[in-house]
Amino acid sequence: ELLPRLSESAVLYAEDDPRFKEATARWQWYKAPTVNVVVEAGTDEDVSEIVKYANSQNVPFLAVNTGHGSTATLGKFNGIQISLNQLRQIDIQPGGDSAIFGGGVYGGPVMEELWEKGYVTNTGSCGCVGLLGPGLGGGHGRLQGLYGLISDGFVNLNVVLADGTLVHVSPKSHKDLFWCMKGAGHNFGIVTSFEAKIYPRKVDTWFSKICTFTEDKLERFHELLNELSDKQPPELIHWTLYWNDPDVSTTKPVIHWSFEYIGSEEAARPYFEPFDELGPVSCRSASLPYPKIPQNEGTSAQDPICGKGLQHMQFDAGLVKYNVTAQRAIYNLFAEKVKHDPSLEYSFIVMEGYSLQGVDNVDPAESAFALRDDKLLVAINVQYPPNASLDDFAIEWGKQTRKLFNDGQPGRRPTTYINYAFGDEPMEAVYGYEPWRLEKLRGLKKKYDPHGRFSYFNPI
Repeated sequence: ELLPRLSESAVLYAEDDPRFKEATARWQWYKAPTVNVVVEAGTDEDVSEIVKYANSQNVPFLAVNTGHGSTATLGKFNGIQISLNQLRQIDIQPGGDSAIFGGGVYGGPVMEELWEKGYVTNTGSCGCVGLLGPGLGGGHGRLQGLYGLISDGFVNLNVVLADGTLVHVSPKSHKDLFWCMKGAGHNFGIVTSFEAKIYPRKVDTWFSKICTFTEDKLERFHELLNELSDKQPPELIHWTLYWNDPDVSTTKPVIHWSFEYIGSEEAARPYFEPFDELGPVSCRSASLPYPKIPQNEGTSAQDPICGKGLQHMQFDAGLVKYNVTAQRAIYNLFAEKVKHDPSLEYSFIVMEGYSLQGVDNVDPAESAFALRDDKLLVAINVQYPPNASLDDFAIEWGKQTRKLFNDGQPGRRPTTYINYAFGDEPMEAVYGYEPWRLEKLRGLKKKYDPHGRFSYFNPI
């Protein structure tokens, strides 16, 4: 009944098909969506037809690319999965200022293809994650110090609305919807293809340095990070993890630090030298082409961080500075709780320190992304093979950690990056505390999605 309406390349299959398991595999298995049938769209128009058909049958639908959405609100879904994995074209436009991307593109191939042709564009930091999953929620990434968020690079988008209409969205066409798609887009439509800015790659190699510190260095380490943030150039990216590394210690978690610089080791040296002087247990460094950086850092599509099938109790906060006292409490809690069960051993706390100049250059009022004041993106990820007996423990640990992060910045209201949300956060923390923001979003939700068809990803 549906397939005759679709292009020849469109495919439909259910649970009895061997393709179904891989197509519905997800990074987050806690509160995963329930899928009854998968339809792979072969064209933009296919997505429109699938939505119209689903509406006619009163069946929910959910667009999926690489399956890394992790919020627990997705657990409310039960219906048709619209797969975008055939929509992966990349077409550089005449003049080289932009490219048209299919709605199913993801980080690794985009980085590689553009680099080979002399360009870069904003992507998320993990090579396995789509551009649009992060981008519709703002989209942090390594290049944001130079070029802003993924969504800041949107030129126009082709969007299937809740009623199945396919519309062209830009600053000149559906301007109000264009505003929504840059920060709250998951609530308003399915992007089947889009045009985004691209940029000359400028350098041939990036410098990377990865170091491990023992916990006795924690206080001075975070003081150094605060000092670094005051002078961080747009070319510099760093992040920190607390995690287990039995090669260093079998009794205490360690501090893992990744430092990246868009340029040479010599240019980067003034920024990493203070950390060398702090006395790491070990360091390794390399100068690599940009597409090789994710693999070097352990964030490529082939690395465990991108693997599927685990529970991920992820709780996020946005910070302005590190509170050293809070960081010690967070570390101590991690060191205690991670011993609760052997299957928790790969849990971690991640603290991302992207450069901000490109983000700060954009007027906050010009997009639905409300959290441009956040300087650090931090989260705990309690991960383990599916085990319902651990869920309450993991969630409580996650909430305790989130509270410690937020309590460490008194007088500042909690914020949550939508793509890292657990799903229990107040809307203001995700979409902004300014009353006009939620008022505008709610009004446009009624206009473009009056029946709440797009209400599974941190819904408005």
